[in-house]
Amino acid sequence: MQSLQNILSGIETLQIIGSNQKQISLLTFDSREVNEGAVFFAMKGSSVDGHTFINQVIDKNCKVIVCEDLPTTLPAEVCFIKVANTSIAMALMAKNFYADPSRDLKLMAITGTNGKTTVATLLFNLFRSLGYSVGLLSTVQNQINDEIIPATHTTPDSIRINALLRVMADKGCDFCFMEASSHAIYQNRIYGLHFQGVGFTNITHDHLDYHKTFDAYIKAKKKLFDEVNDEAFALTNKDDKNGLVMLQNTKATRYTYGIQNMADFKAKILESDFNGMLLNLDGEEAWFRLVGNFNAYNLLLVYGAAILLGEDKLEIIKHLSKLGSVKGRFDYVRSENGIIGIVDYAHTPDALENVLETINEVRTGNESLITVIGCGGNRDAAKRPIMAEVACNLSTRVILTSDNPRNEEPEAILDEMAKGIPPLHYKKSLRITDRKEAIKTAVSHAQPGDIILVAGKGHENYQEIKGVKHPFDDKAILTEFFKLFQA
Repeated sequence: MQSLQNILSGIETLQIIGSNQKQISLLTFDSREVNEGAVFFAMKGSSVDGHTFINQVIDKNCKVIVCEDLPTTLPAEVCFIKVANTSIAMALMAKNFYADPSRDLKLMAITGTNGKTTVATLLFNLFRSLGYSVGLLSTVQNQINDEIIPATHTTPDSIRINALLRVMADKGCDFCFMEASSHAIYQNRIYGLHFQGVGFTNITHDHLDYHKTFDAYIKAKKKLFDEVNDEAFALTNKDDKNGLVMLQNTKATRYTYGIQNMADFKAKILESDFNGMLLNLDGEEAWFRLVGNFNAYNLLLVYGAAILLGEDKLEIIKHLSKLGSVKGRFDYVRSENGIIGIVDYAHTPDALENVLETINEVRTGNESLITVIGCGGNRDAAKRPIMAEVACNLSTRVILTSDNPRNEEPEAILDEMAKGIPPLHYKKSLRITDRKEAIKTAVSHAQPGDIILVAGKGHENYQEIKGVKHPFDDKAILTEFFKLFQA
């Protein structure tokens, strides 16, 4: 239990009605969780307004409500705290409630369209390999050393983040590496956290269903850099055309990395195949187990961040060179007769293009490249025809299939994807709505030495249809059919 007065320390309030002499045991924005010791935050979401639940939580004996709009009836036993922005108030009150946990470890956030999970996970694995106690907040999972905590969002809400950081700090974590999605930054889920450093991977077409314009999407990413203080470092991709935009107005110490342009941290790809690549990393040559140009950038960001966090250059390279790929990111399996299957989370046109170009750079040219690709429902529809066009331009054969249709009709999604297929590629494309059947067809058509890319879902172990998540693992199903057709 903590006093409400302590939790409100440093919070800008517009009005407090009722007594703030209360003891608090819970912070929540979910009306189903409230109890007598809870603070309820009335959040204005994109689809639900928490203010509509105020009477309901009062009926459940909730005594403290933080809101932007006061209700017409104000029971005397309830403390109403009016604020300008509930999400900011919640983030700062969560920080106070959990005793400012981001001050008790070194926290770094990674943002960008592609590569966030890979970079955050590689940093987590690298620093564990270097002997530290480390936490991870990522799309795939949240983790404290060997303890895995399932993830439900790229970035959890601010209460959950501060609670996780407090557990990490109490368990002796030296570092925590986290992904920062554009939604989370815009919604103030990471507001008020103390960052040791922030990193930027790249920015391409994504989430315009939420942000509406590309400019708004860029500004959401940039908000992370704008809000860090002068104790932090900011590390950005100089080769990305919007990379330097991230550094405008930041108070952090500025650094860059790149392959094409002069930068503080440089790399060059010397050799590459399906087993990995030889990089010259800041003058040192080493073989890394990751594949492709996009992974060279990921490795370079990890390397630069580790240097800025005070680690030794040669130790970083030695340990980083031993790390493998992240689950669902250029994650491949080879059949007994030599067919290569690659599972990748690529769900944006740029990410798909990067993966396909990487495969085409490594392949000899005689093998077929069969791509199985879909697009998620209730998400940015504008990218659907572009995804199909990219797949057709860079593959030998393409099978359009269902991804996570969510509440949309799978056939309607495929109709939109099909609009992007150039006429000269009609004959190389198929439509198989059932994803499992699509993967089976790809395997049945493949010959020894051919390459199958199953893109879009990566690490996900489910397929979401009409609000229900059905068990589905691309890599497991691909492996299953490899065995079936070799039997």
